[in-house]
Amino acid sequence: MGTVPGVRRYAAGVLALVAATAGWRLTALPDTSAVETSADFSFHARSLGPPAQADDRVLRPVAPGYANLRSLVSALGAGVALFDVDGEVVADDLCLVDPRRDTVTVRPAPGTSRGYRPFTLVPPERRRHEAPTGCLPADLDQDGWEDLVVYYWGRSPSLFLRVPGAPPSGAAFRHRALTAEPEIWNTSAATAGDFDGDGRLDLVFGNYFPDGVRVLGGGTAGPGDRGDAVMPDSLSAAANGGGDRLYRATGPALFAEAKGVFDEVEGEGGGWTLALGTQDLDGDGRPELYVANDFGPDHLLVNESVPGRIRFTEARGTRHLTTPPSRVVGRDSFKGMGVAFTDLNADGRPDILVSNLTANHALQEGNFAFVSRPGGLHEGHAPYDDLGEELGLSRSGWSWDVKAADFDNDGTDEIMHATGFVKGEVDRWARLQEAASANDLFLSRPSLWPELRAGDDLSGRDTNTFFTRGPDGRYVDVARRAGVGGDNGDGEGGEGGEGGEGGEGGEGTVSRAFAVGDVDDDGRLDFAVANQWSASVLYSNHGPTAPFVGLRLRLPAGTCGTATATRPARTPEEQTRPEPAYPGQERLGHEQLRHEQPGHEPLGHEQPGEARGRVWPQPERPWQVYPGPTRPAIGAVATVRLPGGVTRGRQLYPANGHNGVSAPELLFGLGDDVPDSTVPVEISWRDACGGARTASVSLEPGWHRILLADGRASEIRWP
Repeated sequence: MGTVPGVRRYAAGVLALVAATAGWRLTALPDTSAVETSADFSFHARSLGPPAQADDRVLRPVAPGYANLRSLVSALGAGVALFDVDGEVVADDLCLVDPRRDTVTVRPAPGTSRGYRPFTLVPPERRRHEAPTGCLPADLDQDGWEDLVVYYWGRSPSLFLRVPGAPPSGAAFRHRALTAEPEIWNTSAATAGDFDGDGRLDLVFGNYFPDGVRVLGGGTAGPGDRGDAVMPDSLSAAANGGGDRLYRATGPALFAEAKGVFDEVEGEGGGWTLALGTQDLDGDGRPELYVANDFGPDHLLVNESVPGRIRFTEARGTRHLTTPPSRVVGRDSFKGMGVAFTDLNADGRPDILVSNLTANHALQEGNFAFVSRPGGLHEGHAPYDDLGEELGLSRSGWSWDVKAADFDNDGTDEIMHATGFVKGEVDRWARLQEAASANDLFLSRPSLWPELRAGDDLSGRDTNTFFTRGPDGRYVDVARRAGVGGDNGDGEGGEGGEGGEGGEGGEGTVSRAFAVGDVDDDGRLDFAVANQWSASVLYSNHGPTAPFVGLRLRLPAGTCGTATATRPARTPEEQTRPEPAYPGQERLGHEQLRHEQPGHEPLGHEQPGEARGRVWPQPERPWQVYPGPTRPAIGAVATVRLPGGVTRGRQLYPANGHNGVSAPELLFGLGDDVPDSTVPVEISWRDACGGARTASVSLEPGWHRILLADGRASEIRWP
C-alpha cells in the first residue's frame, strides 16, 4: 500500500509528459524534403517602382486618438493588380498602391515591351487623412476597356473610367466618385461579381475601421469625421467595425447601394473586414461571398439573389467531436486576413483557404484549409472541414493575402501567403500579448492598447510562403529555395538558405498582397508582390514547365441588347471553298479539328517524359473571329477533362483576397497527362443580359483567347 501514494505522486507528471510529447508529434511540420519539392521552381525578381530612398516614410501621420498606435495603424495599405490597360487582352500592366508616398501607379510589367511611361491616378481634392489601400480593375461600363476602382482609408472609393482608345496616361482615365457625397470609409478589401445574375458586375467593399472614423492625418477634424477613435470591442467577436457594403450595377458605370443586404449577418454592428472572396460554391451560377474578418468570426454568405434583388443567407459549419470551435466555418475567432479558392481534394468543388496569424512563441491561431464535403449550402449548413494542420498549411507567420496557382503546370496548385506585420529593431510581441489577454471591455479604447511606435517590431522578419504539395499529400514551404521568400531586389531569385517562419536563413520583407498572371505570355505564371514600406517586386517564372491549356475568356463589349459578336472573317481564297474544306479550320463548339501545320508536330504527340522543361509554342490558327472590343468574362467557369478521365475546374474571379487582384485568365496545367490531340473544355457564363450560357470546345495545349457570344465559344485572332 505504501507504493500507491508514490504512483499517484508521479502520475500527473508522467501523463503531462506523454501529452506534451504526443502534442509535439501531432503538430510537427511535414518532413517531406524541401529540396525535393523545390526542384521545379526558378524565379527572377524585378523591382516595381523606385528603390528605397532616405526620405521614404515608414509610418503615416495618424489622427491624435491613435498616436500611441501609430505603428499598428500604419501597417496596411500596399496593394497590386494585374490588368490590360490598352485593350490587347494579355494582362501585362500593373496597378500598384505604394504606401511610401501614398501613390496609385499604373505601369507596364518589367520585361515587357510597352510604349508608355508609368503614371499616377489621383482623385480631386484628396485630403491629408486619405490614403489609397487598393486597386480593382473591372470593365464597369462594358465598353471593352478596363476601368479602375481605387479604394482608401479616409475616403469613399473612386471610379477611374478608361477613355476608349486613348494612349495610356493619367488623362486616359476620368474620375467619378462612387457615392453621391464624400464619405469617410476605411476600406481594406474589394471584389467584383454579378451577384444578382443581371449581366452586370456589382462591387463589394470590406471596411475595417467604422465609417466616419478618421484614422490617418494629423490636425483637426474634417467633414464627416465622427471625432472619436475606435478599436475593436473584442479580440474574438468584434462587431463595431466598418462592415461591408455592396453596390449593385444599375447601368454603365452606375451603381446604387444595396442597403441592408448584410444586416441579417452583421446586425447593427459591422465586422473588421480584411479580405473578400467571390466564388460559386454550389454550381448554381450565383457566386457566394466569403467575408474574412479580423477580431471575429468570418461569414460564408450563400447567394439567394434574383435579378435586381440581392440577398444572402449565412451558412455555418458543423463542429465535430475533435474540432475546436475556432476552426469551424462561421464560428471562428481568429484574425481572417486573406481568402482564396482551390480544389484540395479533387472533387470538382472549390475549397476555401483563409490566412490567419501564426507566430512562433506568440499567437498560434492557424490558417484554415476548409475542404468540401457532400452537402448543400442553402439550408444554412456549410459542408466544409478545416484540414489546414493535416495538410501542412496551418502555419505561415503573420499572414495577409493568400493565393493558389499552378506555377509548374503539373496540375496541382502551389499556395502562397504574404506575411509580416511591422518591421523594426525591438520585438514588441510581449506588449501585444498583454492586449491579447486583456478584458474585452477595455479593448475599444485606443489609449488602453500597448504603445507601438517607430522602431518596434511585430513579426517583421517573416518570409512569404510558397507551399508545394509533396508525394505524401502534405504541403511544404519551399519559398527560400525557390527564391521568393522576400528581400529579392533586382536579380535572380536564388536558392536562399534553410529556414521558414521567423526569417531564419535571411530576413523577410513585410508584404501584403499578390497578383498572379502570365505577364510575358510564355505559359508560365508569374506573380507580383505588394510590399509595405519597401519596393514591391515582380517574380518572373523561369522554371521548367509542362503542357497547359490557358483560357482568356472574353465577352463582346456592350450592354444588354448591344453586345454582339463580330462574324468570322474569311479571306477571298477561303470564300471560294466550301466550309469546312481547308486544313486547320476551327469552329469551336461545333467540331473538333487539330492544327496540322508544316514544321510543327502537334503538341499532343509529346511523350510524357519530354513534357516538362519546355516552353510550349503557341500554334497559329488560320480561321477565327476578328472581334471588336471585348471584356473579361468575369464569373465564367471552365472545366477541362484530361485523357485519364480527371476533370479540373476554375472560375474567373480575379479579385479575391486582401488587396491583390490577379490577371483575368485561367490556366490548367496538364503535367504528364499529355493529350493525343485536344482537350475537351466546357465553359459556362452569363451574357450581357444575364442569360446563362454553356458551350463545349476542344483545345490544343497553349493559350487561347475565346470569345463567348451568341451562345457559342470562338477563337479570337486579330489581323
